[in-house]
Amino acid sequence: MAVGIFDSGLGGLTVLDAVAKRLPDVEFLYYADSENAPYGVRTSEDVHGLTKRAVEDLWGRGADLVVLACNTASAAALRRMQEAGVPEGKRVLGVFVPLIEALTEREWGDNSPPREVEVKHVALFATPATVSSRAFQRELAFRAIGVDVEAQACGGVVDAIEEGDMILAEALVRSHVDALKRKMPEPDAAVLGCTHYPLMAEVFQDALGADVKVFSQADLVAEALADYLERHEGMTGSGEAGYLTTGDPKAVSSRAMQFLRRKIEFTEA
Repeated sequence: MAVGIFDSGLGGLTVLDAVAKRLPDVEFLYYADSENAPYGVRTSEDVHGLTKRAVEDLWGRGADLVVLACNTASAAALRRMQEAGVPEGKRVLGVFVPLIEALTEREWGDNSPPREVEVKHVALFATPATVSSRAFQRELAFRAIGVDVEAQACGGVVDAIEEGDMILAEALVRSHVDALKRKMPEPDAAVLGCTHYPLMAEVFQDALGADVKVFSQADLVAEALADYLERHEGMTGSGEAGYLTTGDPKAVSSRAMQFLRRKIEFTEA
């Protein structure tokens, strides 16, 4: 019995770690499309096709519920897949909604009309593809009004993290924060709109300043998933747990160990 967790690479491991701690009795099947990573510089059509293929693979392996632990995939593919219809007994969820509900202080499943919220100026840090999709702004508009969002496309950060070059990743984060602050000098809050970015959360916080509340996704998604599984019994699937990659399993396993500081063994998808 396993819930599917999908990411273009290793960033989703931050989500997997959080949901595994929150739901110790649930097994997870992680799928990294390492061969085609990063998604953040791909076209929307590309991302949709790759995401759809991976999710259908996970469904075929018995993971009835798949969480897109990738903001780019959530932005470019999730709504389109849901609108096209999913097979009976299958579900696919994204990572945007729990983040936005935390930002707007709305409870899970609150479908009341959008309203004014305390946060007025939000800095969004995300991949170029996520920024260009404007999916974050669209989902936010369903829940809140009067919120100014300034988005910063953080080119290169995912690549540096995937390659294990954290010195370069830190330099890029600080450069992107500087660029954002030239457009929005005093944000109330910042959203780390990529599941790789929690690994750089301290750098983002330091560069933004202590007065800016930084929202990261892993724990928020874990809590939302726990709530979802409580309300939807029987969605833990029938497949086996494990780690899959479309890339070189040995190389991906080595990078994953650097990522989480524990041994993880990927097999070929």
